[in-house]
Amino acid sequence: MAHDVQPAAGANEKLVIRNIGLLLSGDIRQPILDADTIVSVGGRITGIGKAVDLDLGEADSVIDANGTVVVPGLVDSHVHPVSGDWTPRQSQLNWIDSSLHGGVTTMISAGEVHTPGRPRDIVGLKAMAIYAQRIFTGYRPSGVKVLAGAPVIEPGMVEADFKEMADAGVHLLGEVGLGGVKDGATGRQMVAWARKHGFNSTIHTGGPSIPGSGLIDADVVLEVDPDVIGHVNGGHTALPDKEIRCICEGCKRGLELVHNGNERAALYTLRIASEMGELNRVMLGTDGPAGSGVQPLGIIRMISMLSSLGDVKAETAFCFATGNTARIRALDSGLIEVGRAADFVFMDKAQHSAGRDFLHSIELGDLPGIGMTVIDGIVRSSRSRNTPPAEKLPSVVAG
Repeated sequence: MAHDVQPAAGANEKLVIRNIGLLLSGDIRQPILDADTIVSVGGRITGIGKAVDLDLGEADSVIDANGTVVVPGLVDSHVHPVSGDWTPRQSQLNWIDSSLHGGVTTMISAGEVHTPGRPRDIVGLKAMAIYAQRIFTGYRPSGVKVLAGAPVIEPGMVEADFKEMADAGVHLLGEVGLGGVKDGATGRQMVAWARKHGFNSTIHTGGPSIPGSGLIDADVVLEVDPDVIGHVNGGHTALPDKEIRCICEGCKRGLELVHNGNERAALYTLRIASEMGELNRVMLGTDGPAGSGVQPLGIIRMISMLSSLGDVKAETAFCFATGNTARIRALDSGLIEVGRAADFVFMDKAQHSAGRDFLHSIELGDLPGIGMTVIDGIVRSSRSRNTPPAEKLPSVVAG
């Protein structure tokens, strides 16, 4: 397992991406952009549009998209990292690098709960959260941004505990319900303290998943009022339909659907969100590593499944794993907008797909072929070792 420091774009390093066949923005309000070129400087997007209208001179690097599709780097809203690119849950190395080959460029921890001997005392859980935040700030496996340090709350915590962690750089709250706090009143108080100090919070939803977790039903979810309703479709066991509907209608928070959950419940949640005109609340995660293993293609499979079986346009389904999550999680990635991080995935229709074009192939349930990933303006991987081969591939022509 490599531990080398990943390169970063220099302050003035210029990247030009030209000949884009289709550009997906990640913004559910305008998912397709009328543009064929992107320019970034210092790892941030500075220009989007037609090549004739942009300054393409003096580029340090040039990528010819060769007519492929460019989408924002995919975001996995629900992972459980431990240390570097290794998970003890399945004793597997390089699972993060493998996810990069599935188009994931950002991961968000829902708690480092698979850490052997995870401390449950308040001093220990705070220390572990700070430790995890420091690890993944200093080390980005294969360039992937892993936002970690997500403490699982326990009884007895007070507001000062959240302030202490926030002052140390911790701004995520692990799944409420995976620790000793399982009642709505206590969870609501702690989430309110955490939110006051800048935390983004998640709650476990559904039946127990690991020893120590328990049932978190609709009443608890609604009382706690977290920022993200973690795995609404269960992780693994989903709530009854009437409770899922109650959650969807009773709050306006993020509705997270995960690969390791109940697929029928995911489609049911999607249908309710669509009926309510609130697809902007839908976001995706894998909930791995877990007992069901590691899913390098979990996010792209969810996009394809929700589009093909959920009657959602492919360009909209991509927003679930990009812009929706970016806004709910307050990320600077996940959207192709000027000023955002230059994180991109180059895709195309898989060879021999029955689809008329890229978007139609996703709507038929096929996976795309991934030809390249870029994080902060730097090429991090070329042709994916995990997806089917694409019809067209991008190429680096300068730099």
